[in-house]
Amino acid sequence: MTRRLTRNMVAAYLREIGIDYVLVPPRAGGETAAAEAPATAGGETLEEIRREILACRRCALCSGRSNVVFGVGNPRARLMFVGEGPGEEEDRQGEPFVGAAGRRLTQWIHRIGLARQDVYIANIVKCRPPGNRAPLPEEAAACLPYLRRQIRAIRPEVICTLGAVALNFLLGNNDRITRVRGQWRDLDGIPLLPTYHPAYILRNATREHEVLADFDLLAERIRSG
Repeated sequence: MTRRLTRNMVAAYLREIGIDYVLVPPRAGGETAAAEAPATAGGETLEEIRREILACRRCALCSGRSNVVFGVGNPRARLMFVGEGPGEEEDRQGEPFVGAAGRRLTQWIHRIGLARQDVYIANIVKCRPPGNRAPLPEEAAACLPYLRRQIRAIRPEVICTLGAVALNFLLGNNDRITRVRGQWRDLDGIPLLPTYHPAYILRNATREHEVLADFDLLAERIRSG
């Protein structure tokens, strides 16, 4: 008699051989096919939003940018990360999270069985604030409509905010990240999990275990999808 393998049996075997997570495949259609397709009938594409941002002059940050840092990743990602804004290297390359903090974020993403191209990464503001300071309220207010349109176009199943600035501006609160990280929130019906910014962990390595616990929660939510 052949015994049917259940999901729990497979999971137990994988844990036994040292595999905690497996890659969650992107949605049907793949990245290339999805890149230009609207999320819903009459919806807009990420490329349409990006072209609009390239000409944006809504706040003073546009005068100091080398590149607009729009976002990167799978346009049909199940998991989306939101940071606060581009730094020097991000401004130079036009891609979010490419410096030391970006490498740490990539490590965390790999740990839950995903790659950067499986997720989507964006920021509250698309232009670098001077001296890598946090965005001012008026700068965030000018850019947030773009981010919300990105979220509507991508339709992620889960969002993870990186640091207090991203959390506070996206949800419109003043919560302290040390108190609320790892606690689920809601953004227009999308589960949202706050965690520390990787730059903070580079300065406070003893707290990385808290981020890893948060990423375990992200992986569990995606698996239970």
